[in-house]
Amino acid sequence: MNMQPQGSVQAPPAPSTLDGMRLPVVMMRDIVIKTMFRRNTETVTDLARAICLPVAVTQELVDLCRDQLLVEATGSMSASSSGEMGYQLTDNGRARALDALAQSEYFGPMPVPMEVYAEQVKRQSVRDIQLTRDRLEQAMGHLILPPDLIANLGPAISSGRSILMYGPPGNGKSSISNGIRDALGDRIFVPRAVEYSGQVITVYDPIVHAAAEEQHDDPTQLRRASDRYDTRYVRCERPTVITGGELSLDMLDLTYNPVARTYQAPLQLKATGGVFIVDDLGRQAEPPQALINRWIVPLEENKDILALQSGEKFEVPFDTLVIFSTNFHPNEIFDQAALRRIFFKIKIDGPSQENFLKIFALVAKKKKMPLSEAALRHLLKNKYPTIGNVFANYQPVFLIDQMIAICEFEGIPYQMSPQLIDRAWSNMFLRDEAITR
Repeated sequence: MNMQPQGSVQAPPAPSTLDGMRLPVVMMRDIVIKTMFRRNTETVTDLARAICLPVAVTQELVDLCRDQLLVEATGSMSASSSGEMGYQLTDNGRARALDALAQSEYFGPMPVPMEVYAEQVKRQSVRDIQLTRDRLEQAMGHLILPPDLIANLGPAISSGRSILMYGPPGNGKSSISNGIRDALGDRIFVPRAVEYSGQVITVYDPIVHAAAEEQHDDPTQLRRASDRYDTRYVRCERPTVITGGELSLDMLDLTYNPVARTYQAPLQLKATGGVFIVDDLGRQAEPPQALINRWIVPLEENKDILALQSGEKFEVPFDTLVIFSTNFHPNEIFDQAALRRIFFKIKIDGPSQENFLKIFALVAKKKKMPLSEAALRHLLKNKYPTIGNVFANYQPVFLIDQMIAICEFEGIPYQMSPQLIDRAWSNMFLRDEAITR
């Protein structure tokens, strides 16, 4: 494996000629005239920015449209300070733009051919990250973890293979998943849209993808952003998609917009190069076994199979670290064949009493709650034995927040006492009793 240090992802090269675009010429022409129609662009520079192509390639497209009598020069320089020649659609161009919009409302950034995108996925694979112990410990620094957990997580993350985290609720499986995302640390290039068989599939999603920086071309610069890399991509933090009980199988399929006549990428394709977290596995309407069965081909073959409205199926790259998190024992929700396909299984247990006290002290300090030896002794000697001394990571936050709420209501300084511990505890664990109805 060609391991890459963080931060050294190779950028997608900007296309230099129209022939190198590897897109249908008619599709490119129609996107150009639809964009001119919708955006009312007048100069090649403005159009290049709108369709995210270098000026030289955009000029080739404009010349192609002029040859087909769809675009004409206005015969005057643009009103902008650049003094560029202005262009506008002809009557034929406007008619063609309306026809093209009736077939697909998509305009703007030129899509990236699926096979070209697959090449970029290999250049920035999540499986090529060289993750060190120091980096992982830094990302998990806000958590109190068992000493062997980092040793188990490190190889799992570095492999880019699937991970199943299981254990009792409230012990930080979600926080650990987020820490894994933070440990990845570098940036990749996410396409605004990809093309397959003449169909446009939008990928970049501001809700999922955190853009690292905005690139704006300055005509006065000798080297523009569109020369440095292909601006049909957005440079982003490695994406993280988190789903929970709402996850259903149809969310893993292409979504077709019948009005725009375009597709939206499913969640796992948006997560390419990053992390896909299935939280609370076992709480979904779909059985866990069915969800795992859907992932078998992607997890084993590093490719996924999607289908167009026509029924045509095609391959897309699958380069995602999939993390399943559940409160159930794996044997309760999976058969052995499914478990074999999940490469790493890591149990996340509750903290020891020592770590529980460390977490309690950290939370109290953060929330400006003074510690009380008498209150802690009461908690450990009188309350926890009633639940078999089973500690969980969520409990310090819950108990301290309860005591803060009481103090604020009573108008007294923040404090903890055996009495306040009892009141907080009564909200964390309800007493078993019959309710008369």
